Amino acid sequence: MSRRGATLELAVLGLLHEQPMHGYELRKRLSGILGAFRVVSYGSLYPCLRTLSERGWITEHAEQTRGKRPRISYELTAEGKEQFQTLMDYAGPNTWEDDSFDVHFAFFGRASSDVRLRILEGRRSRLEERLDGAREQARLRRERTDRYTAELHRYGLEATEHEVRWLNELITAEREGSESKSTGMTTRAGIPSQSAAEDTEREVSESKTTDLSTGRRIPSQSATEDTEREVSESKTTDLSTGRRIPSQSATEDTELENNSPRTSSQTEDPTA
Repeated sequence: MSRRGATLELAVLGLLHEQPMHGYELRKRLSGILGAFRVVSYGSLYPCLRTLSERGWITEHAEQTRGKRPRISYELTAEGKEQFQTLMDYAGPNTWEDDSFDVHFAFFGRASSDVRLRILEGRRSRLEERLDGAREQARLRRERTDRYTAELHRYGLEATEHEVRWLNELITAEREGSESKSTGMTTRAGIPSQSAAEDTEREVSESKTTDLSTGRRIPSQSATEDTEREVSESKTTDLSTGRRIPSQSATEDTELENNSPRTSSQTEDPTA
């Protein structure tokens, strides 16, 4: 199978992975993925659909319409979904070329981070090789090329350089995304986020108040003091009336005051 045919199959499988479609809608969506200058004709689309159906990757459903020919809707099968994922897990040199890269990139959300990174790096390497060759050719032909041809070459070089810069940004973002997932909830500087730090502090606090041998929580000092105070108050309260019962020390103080000698003002005058 030609590279263009394989790219078309991948694009069809990817679009049908989203939802069933008719041939007209498929052709319209394919033009959006492959670009306006690579319009897919029905002469290449329907043979591709027939091949995918023969392989068991898609099924056809006829929809009856009044007074018109039945409309054929195409839907991806379970085997077709597996095949699409297999193709999206591939990151070989073919995925770095213009047409194939565009289609793979259109469905990058279905690929793993490692596969995306390999394809992006491969595409960048391919473009850098292309740049080196184009610069050398431009240098050799500079004296024999007219102004307009030279401008066309310059435009091609600048467009390729722009894509390389774009790929560099994507590669950096992909690597940072992979690192953040592998290190947990961290900031871009590698510092734990506030929520992660709070979770850690809470775990440490709980570990200090837990008996590791039994798994039971150990009351904190403030909780213990509150419990002792509640028990003390319950012992000095009459539950039937809710009144406070004087403590033993308070009762002894009262008895001592009653039994103590009266003062001179309180003592009767013996001469009276």
